[in-house]
Amino acid sequence: MSLVRNMKQWIIVVLGLAASSARAAGGSVYREQVEPFLANYCFDCHGDGATKGDVSLDFADEAAAVRKVGLWDRVWHNLETHLMPPAEKDQPGDAERAALAGWIERQVFQLDPQNPDPGRVTIRRLNREEYRFSVKDLLGVDFPVDDNFPPDDTGYGFDTIGDVLSLSPLLMEKYMAAAQEIVAEALPLIPGRIPQRTFGLSNGYLPFDKTKALEATKWVPATGEYKVEIAFKVSGSIEATENTALLRARVGERVVAEDEIGWDSRQRILLTGKTKLERGNQKFSVELVPAKPAKEGEKPLTARVEGMRFEGPLDGSFIEYSNEYKRIMVDGPPPGWQDQAGREAYARKILGNLAERAFRRPLDSATLDKLVAIALTTDHQPDTSFEEGIRQAMAAMLVSPRFLFRSETQPRPDDPAKVVPLDEFALASRLSYFLWSSLPDAALLDTARKGVLRAQLASEVERMLQDPKADRFVVNFVGQWLQARDVTTINLDARAILGSKRLEEALRFFSVELRRDMQRESEMLFAHVLREKRPVTELLTADYTFVSEKLAAYYGFPKVSGREMRKVPLQGRTSGILGQATFHAVTSNPTRTSPVKRGLFVLENILGAPAPPPPPNIPPLESAKKPGLKNPTVRELMALHRQEALCASCHARMDPIGLAFEHYNALGQWRKDENGKPIETAGKLVTGETFANADELVKILATSRKRDVHRAMVEKIMVYALGRGLEFYDRPELERIVTEVERKNATLRAVIDEVISSPAFQNRRGDGNRVARN
Repeated sequence: MSLVRNMKQWIIVVLGLAASSARAAGGSVYREQVEPFLANYCFDCHGDGATKGDVSLDFADEAAAVRKVGLWDRVWHNLETHLMPPAEKDQPGDAERAALAGWIERQVFQLDPQNPDPGRVTIRRLNREEYRFSVKDLLGVDFPVDDNFPPDDTGYGFDTIGDVLSLSPLLMEKYMAAAQEIVAEALPLIPGRIPQRTFGLSNGYLPFDKTKALEATKWVPATGEYKVEIAFKVSGSIEATENTALLRARVGERVVAEDEIGWDSRQRILLTGKTKLERGNQKFSVELVPAKPAKEGEKPLTARVEGMRFEGPLDGSFIEYSNEYKRIMVDGPPPGWQDQAGREAYARKILGNLAERAFRRPLDSATLDKLVAIALTTDHQPDTSFEEGIRQAMAAMLVSPRFLFRSETQPRPDDPAKVVPLDEFALASRLSYFLWSSLPDAALLDTARKGVLRAQLASEVERMLQDPKADRFVVNFVGQWLQARDVTTINLDARAILGSKRLEEALRFFSVELRRDMQRESEMLFAHVLREKRPVTELLTADYTFVSEKLAAYYGFPKVSGREMRKVPLQGRTSGILGQATFHAVTSNPTRTSPVKRGLFVLENILGAPAPPPPPNIPPLESAKKPGLKNPTVRELMALHRQEALCASCHARMDPIGLAFEHYNALGQWRKDENGKPIETAGKLVTGETFANADELVKILATSRKRDVHRAMVEKIMVYALGRGLEFYDRPELERIVTEVERKNATLRAVIDEVISSPAFQNRRGDGNRVARN
């Protein structure tokens, strides 16, 4: 296939030269090459007055043809995916397909293969997950965005699309209220406290009939007087009222507190004393010495030590600050009131560091002055503090457009003909929101500041993918691409699907915990293929999966125990993501399977060839029932449904794929029959390949249709990463990326790398319509 791609690039150049030569000789590339192609392969359905699918390729001349950009975009896509001409028709050779595609790209799209158009950039709002993680990484606060903000709109299947991420006045009010909650949690107003340390003691049981000690070594932060405390409880026979023992608390060899203890019904008893401790490691111990024994026939009592605690120095000579306080107040408490210059300098340092990270680029002095003014003005109000001023300046950051929106300001931003590289800070933001759903960390910003991010891009991507924050990409992308996030909330009537009479039994079987494990199964397979640099097609062909004990029992896998998810070999199920319960559940109706949804899912998400939207007022499948058809199967109902002329063509593409999975019910469990009738799974793809069952279909997808699978994956990840749908001018670059990915063994990691290094990811052009045609 790489030879075909190279041939296509060569043909584009040749066509450009041929066009000049043909014009000089009075000829036309369109008349001499394109129109004969259309006549040979397309006019039966789309020419000479025929308009199948409302598509006509009859044009008066080339000028009329090239004005139909949208139409030729569809033609280009159908050529690349081999959807057209139909499989039963004569097929053009690869060179013929490449020649027509080259003419479309050069003459219709007016593209220069050496200077690809990176597309427009929409200034877009952070979506809920990006806001959540940006706040968490910046201020350490995990704000519950689902409870406070409305769901984000989606476009092209993702919630990262700039065109739908608008900001309403109501949402702005919610951001303002959220900012106050966040800063109140991020920065405590009480700056510090006397240090306290609580720790457990291993094997904390002390029987009353033997001498025994428990020990632990702990770090004491400062020299001074401390309070030492033991928390314990007494258990045993309530008749042993005379059984006593001496309980001692020691530091080193010194006894800090002691008491004779016996039967006591309290759930928590404290033994407290005071002593001087030296800074450094100290040995703490609890010792029990028998005193009065239990009477004959009585079981001795036992003291259970729940923990030990020390607090000090009690004179307040050493104060400890919380991690939350230290995260913001990097140098501790501010200078006193007498040092106003010092307080201003400290505010400038704190807010400068925070604002640079919040705004994802160096801070201009005017903005910093405004933030410092907010902090100091609040600080000077009655009954306020320096920390309260910092809070208010932080709140101002969180409602600033520079935080809430991802903007990429460049020279000449309004010129749609001007293509410029993103500056390194904008590139760092694109990278971090793609892989982490959050703002750049200090290391990434520092690389951008030094101007070496592009030079070190490969190592930065490797570092970021190894970071646990890359799990956010897996969860967010898989959650939307495979709809895995929907499996925990989708409405499925487990009782009806399972034929159970008891609702409680059905809900217990198809529980929330099981649904979460289904979601994790899909996420973990994707993460494994990505991190182990496995081929994209392994998402379809993997002979292993990830299950917990509950999910394994649901699938019928033996010898799996424990709550944690682990990798296991597949046992009798269809391989990869199309064998997982997530796929089967999210593509089903509440009470039954939906081959239409399953087929459409595979077409759109696996093959990148979605069917057209259905016409209005399509009757439900159940209405296709006919007299005399008793207990019809879904296949039988769909056969009747396809007799409708409006339905036939699209269902020919979707139905065979969806019906291949009919052995899996709406909950993803295997079944042998439906309504007492054997299940038929054989089918034929619109591109001509035949299969007997789901396993053979998956094999076809991963072999003869693998370029479509690769293209679909590249396109989905590009849409997610760029925050926009792909346009006609992206098509050649999409094909170039797919070819490069295949040259690198078509791994999922190569898809990530090639998307990041593409001109579409690294460059931008000004706003406006570059080609004002339809």
